[in-house]
Formats: sequence, structure tokens, C-alpha cells
Amino acid sequence: MKKIYKVLGLSTLLAALLPLHVNAQFELKSETPSNPENVPAPVHPIPHERQLKWQETEFYAFFHYGMNTFTGLEWGFGNEAESKYAPLALPNPEQWVTSVKAAGMNGGIAVVKHHDGFCLWPTATTEHSIKNAGNENGRNANIPKLYAEASRKHNMKYGFYISPWDRNSAHYGKDTYVTEVFLKQCEELAEYGDDQFEMWFDGARGGDGYYGGEGGTREIDADIYYDTPNLRTRVHKIAPNCVLWGVGGEARWIGNESGYAGETNWAMTDYMSETVIREEGDINGWFWNPGESDAKATSAGWFWHQGESMKSAERLFQMYLETVGRNATLILNCPPDQYGVLPDNTVNELVELGKMLHERLAVPVYGLDESTEAVDFAKSAVIEVSETRSGGKYEAANLVDGDKNTYWGTNDDNLTATITLSWDTPQVIRYLVMQEPVALGQRIKDFKIEYSADGEAWTELCPAMQTTTVGYKRIIPLNGKTSESYGSGYSAKKLRVTILDSRACPLLSNLNVY
Repeated sequence: MKKIYKVLGLSTLLAALLPLHVNAQFELKSETPSNPENVPAPVHPIPHERQLKWQETEFYAFFHYGMNTFTGLEWGFGNEAESKYAPLALPNPEQWVTSVKAAGMNGGIAVVKHHDGFCLWPTATTEHSIKNAGNENGRNANIPKLYAEASRKHNMKYGFYISPWDRNSAHYGKDTYVTEVFLKQCEELAEYGDDQFEMWFDGARGGDGYYGGEGGTREIDADIYYDTPNLRTRVHKIAPNCVLWGVGGEARWIGNESGYAGETNWAMTDYMSETVIREEGDINGWFWNPGESDAKATSAGWFWHQGESMKSAERLFQMYLETVGRNATLILNCPPDQYGVLPDNTVNELVELGKMLHERLAVPVYGLDESTEAVDFAKSAVIEVSETRSGGKYEAANLVDGDKNTYWGTNDDNLTATITLSWDTPQVIRYLVMQEPVALGQRIKDFKIEYSADGEAWTELCPAMQTTTVGYKRIIPLNGKTSESYGSGYSAKKLRVTILDSRACPLLSNLNVY
């Protein structure tokens, strides 16, 4: 006991003599892992929040309306008398909004200034506007104001097309145009609502024009001349969720005006690249730059023309599959006529399109109820996956829970996976829909789809189609043909999706089978 007593006494004495900072080195600390839920690291580039909200709009309208509606031109020269803008009735943007909502669209862009420079609102920047229209119908209809009000009333997203090129303005091509005309017009339009989802600038870079009577040809370098960084800053200050398309550099033209994107379609490019294949994007692009497809629903030009016809609902459905179904958005042009409304033949086909989207793909459409909605067979399937990411929140059930913020995934070291859906009795299936949680980047590079009629033997579906990218949304017609959009379908007891390669561990937020 005596020895022990001495040791204890010495220990006590040493502890008392040690400096406080030495004692502190031996304190126990409770630490938690830096990533306890094992959240996957993002694969860059990734979208800004406003770009995510923009992509979720998916399908929206283009309304080309203005001076050209009354002159029969597509590109006015800029010398048109203001009095030529004389609507035959008071323009009715609310009718535009309700008509496209019946087609399953979620918003639209109204053209309020085209290359001719005529403004459909009483701007302070020019007299070439509705202030001097040819009748009261024209002077009393502030189109952006009425359109924004109608869109908010019907819970539709909205934005405006404003041409950077102005063939009327004497300022165009000079130092004064951007500061005294263009930026001020953009700010005026932004003031019509801080909830705008897109401002649309096309790629026109000048040419010949009236230019205040001076005439001649004026060419500019768009990237420098339009002062894009300052433009974005000024618009976002007023409307923070407004994506600036085209000149604004926040979404790209898909490369055609025919309503299709590439079967392979990455949402990345190099910034404002002129060499990238626009329909496909660039897997190595360092800038998030998703594609938008602008297409005409009518047979003539972008503006209304006497005698034009409307594309069939079936053709429009095909365009939907080839744009929204290929990781792009679709902006479908529906031009109002000289009465300021969409013609009956346009409205009728839009209604039929809405029915198709609802009955084939379960797209929510105003006025249509669940009794006619497509059945999502994935919800009744038994789902098996080859691997589930550790962390306790990435299970296969997330694929069918309808929540865009939850997802299934694999662990970091696995770039492949298999998802198998099984039913007790065969289901007749026609479409597969997949979505990645693109807030974490676009990942999947290659996949294949197979089905089994008896639950034993497997047959590959759509082998001639590029089953490569998924992105925000991919819709696969299982017959491999968008031109035969519905078909007789396949009687399947099982459906298997095999992810063959990814940029990083594959993640899927949604999977539907119709």
C-alpha cells in the first residue's frame, strides 16, 4: 500500500504542476462524420437554382404578335408607320394563356418587341410603340402588362421576348443604344413582374435597317455590344428567377427550329460556344447551358399569316417526345391573329394535344381529371436494384414516390447498376420516363432497356435508339419510334433498365412506366 500511495501522490502533484494548455491537449471531443448521410458529391458543372426552375417548366408557348401581324412580314424593316398596328378587336392575352394551358403547357413567352423595333407597351425609350397605334384597340392594350396579369391569374409562368436588334432606332450600332434604349427596355419589362421565368433574346446581330431614317447596314459583336454581364445583373436584381436566353447566356438554342433535340443531349457546353453540336451539348463542357427547342405549331412563319394551317396534335406530340423527352424544353409558337386571339384551328389542336399528353404520359392538364390519366405501372411494380447507396435515404422506393427531391443511387465506386420492375400479371407498356436529380449534375452516359413477357427470357427494346443520356428528363418510346408515338405496346411481366456507364455514381429521382 505504501508504494501505491507514493505513486498516486506523485501523479496528483504532477497534474497540479502541469500548465493548463498541456491539460487541454488531453480533453475528449465528440465529433460526427462530415457527411453522415453520405450525400453524393456533385458532378460539375451544376445548374443555378433559376436554371432548375426554368427546366421544370418543360413545355411552354411562344406568342409572336406585333407589327408583323398586320404587315404580313416576318422581319419588319423598321420604317413601318405606327398606325399600321391596328388590332381588329382588343387583344386578349388571357385567351392565349388559357388555350395553351389546355395543351399541358406550363407558361409562355410573349413577343413584345421584334426586330422592327415596335414596342407593345408604352415605353419611355421610343415613340415607335403602341402609344401611336392606329386605333384604340392598339393604344389601350399594354401587351406585357395584360399578359403578365393573365399568366398570374391562371398560375402560368411567363416572360417576354425583346429583340436586341432594333431596325427602327437611330441609336442602334452606336454607343448610346445599349444604355439609352436596350437596357432600359429590359428593365421596363422586368418591372411587369419579379416572378418572370425567362427573358428571350435571339441571336440577330444587326444588318440593314431604317435606323431613324439614316439607313445603311450596322453589324455588331453581340457578346461585347449588348454588355451581357451587366444586362444579367440588372435584370436579376429585379427578377431573380428570370433566365436570360440566347444573348443572356443562361440557356442555349437547341440548334434547329423543327422541334427536336439530340437523342444524346448533355446540358453542358463551353460558354457561348459556336462549335458545339447544339442538339447534343458537350459532355466535357464546363458551363451549365441546357437546351431549348423553339418550334412552330403552324405551317407558315412565326407570325400569323392568312391561310396558314395548324400542325396536327399527333405531330406536336412527336415534337414533345423529341424535346422534353430528350432533356430539353419545348417552346411552341402559337401566333395570335389580327383580332389578338389564337384562331379556332389552333385552339382545337391544342386541346387534342393536351388529351394525348394526359392519356399517354399522365401530364397534368387543366380541365382533365384522373379518370383519363395514364396509369403509371411503376407504382404497382416490385422494384429490385443491384445496389443501394449507403446512408439510409437512397432506397429504390424513391423512384416512384413522386418527390423530385428524393432519389435512388449507388455508392461512389460503382458506375453501373440494374433496376428491375416486376408485375404478377403482364402489363401493356409503351413508354419509360427517367429523371436524374440534375442539381447534382448530369451523370448517366449509357443504358439499355429490356423486357420479359414470361418473366424468364429477355428482349432488348429500342436497340436502334441512342439510349445514352438521361438528364432532367428522358422519355423513351419503347418501340424506338417517336414517329409512331403510341403503337400497340409490349405485354411485359418484367422491365429491366441497365445503366452501363456514368460520369459518377448514377442517381435517379424518378422512374415511370406507361
